[in-house]
Amino acid sequence: MNATAIAAHTLGTPFDNSYARDLTGLYVPWQPQAAPAPRWLRFNTELARQLGLDAERLSGAEGLAIFSGQTVPEGAQPIAQAYAGHQFGGFSPQLGDGRALLLGEVLDPQGRRHDIAFKGSGPTPFSRGGDGKAAVGPVLREYLISEAMHALGIPTTRTLAAVATGETVRRERPLPGAVLTRTAASHIRVGTFQFFAARQDTDRLQRLAQHVIARHDPDVAEDPVPALALLRRVMDRQAALVARWMGVGFIHGVMNTDNMTLSGETIDYGPCAFMEVHDPDTVFSSIDHHGRYAYGNQPGIAQWNLARLAEALLPLMGTDPDDAVAQATAVVNDYPALYERHWLAELRRKLGLTDLGDDTGDLALANDYLQLLHTWQVDHTLGFRALSATLRGQPEALAARFGTGQTALQAWLVRWQQRLALQPLPATEVANAMDAANPLVIPRNHLVEAALDAATHEGNLQPFEALLAAIVRPFDSAQAGTLWAEPATPEQQAGYHTFCGT
Repeated sequence: MNATAIAAHTLGTPFDNSYARDLTGLYVPWQPQAAPAPRWLRFNTELARQLGLDAERLSGAEGLAIFSGQTVPEGAQPIAQAYAGHQFGGFSPQLGDGRALLLGEVLDPQGRRHDIAFKGSGPTPFSRGGDGKAAVGPVLREYLISEAMHALGIPTTRTLAAVATGETVRRERPLPGAVLTRTAASHIRVGTFQFFAARQDTDRLQRLAQHVIARHDPDVAEDPVPALALLRRVMDRQAALVARWMGVGFIHGVMNTDNMTLSGETIDYGPCAFMEVHDPDTVFSSIDHHGRYAYGNQPGIAQWNLARLAEALLPLMGTDPDDAVAQATAVVNDYPALYERHWLAELRRKLGLTDLGDDTGDLALANDYLQLLHTWQVDHTLGFRALSATLRGQPEALAARFGTGQTALQAWLVRWQQRLALQPLPATEVANAMDAANPLVIPRNHLVEAALDAATHEGNLQPFEALLAAIVRPFDSAQAGTLWAEPATPEQQAGYHTFCGT
């Protein structure tokens, strides 16, 4: 196949395979299973163009053959990546890509590196008895939610293509099969480091750290202790990421260490969902029986995962084990303050507050509003979005959300207005900035389920396409009053559960 069918950039070959080249022993070469009767579900033309790919050519028959595993593109070197991980707190020394394959990496027109990987392309040596396949519903869920996260400005893996395979996968009931093509700055996880640390293979652990530093943080290579500097960078990226999740009410649902990337991207959209009524204890995942990964627990779980990364990196932090532990512990102990800074910045954006450079009580003010949302069972998304209307002289939109909680709301609004008065910005400018920070539209769970059910059981992609068109414009005020901007009814919210999709 002509290489330009895969990439149309000036950097030469369409694929580079630095992971396969640098990290022998951390993967198994493997081939995807060819789908017997593939058909398009969706091709992400916008993303393809951003990557420098030939979008027009790939959206046709050639792309369908590639993204269904029928043709391995020229220059690709498919591999199943190995990794370990803590799953719900219990350690598994070997997990790995049980239904995924990394095809290789492409360089976009700006020279940035992106992984191209399959998900659902068949069993691998890491499948542990699974069929390695995916179903239409989970594939389209990942497409929807990852594109929503991208539109919200939150770092995320993205979906380049979704293809129905023409075969049936067996779960609790037969379902139509599909394969997803995912892009990422990299698929390297905390669990990737844990794999070699568990085997006490310091040489390969060192090579992995060098690879990650070269790829994501090249400037720390000259640090006196590069592994410690890498830990700091990853910690900062994860603190920023989780703060953004919390800002939009996103619940990942399965924050295992094999689902935390070194790049700081959101990965693995399995039992994820967006919170509607604000409640820190919100859990949707059907397998999270004790609320380990509840909405309010996510910042603390991120620190727990980072502590596991620190443990894996200890052999690279010098010859004195006690000193290495002390240094790593000091870094991990900095996480709460670091997260609080990112969280405060996120809350200030949502409340229209500028950083005045001193302690103005902004965090307490924001936390009090979150408590109001919880107490009066207010929709998280619309409780923030409606705030800007009060600055435009339209307080009724917010008041309607609080029902009988008007006295408490008005007392808080007085404090908020007093704080806004300390910054020299017109109310209209503040309101516009808030509307650019607070989405009007998120992927409401009932709408997602309706779209996935129609695609799975009726072969009808119109609800999926309509929802996708709405969620990629999350801040657009023109969507006010539409189906996409309204919360679920109490009946629709009651007992809602998500599933991992494996």
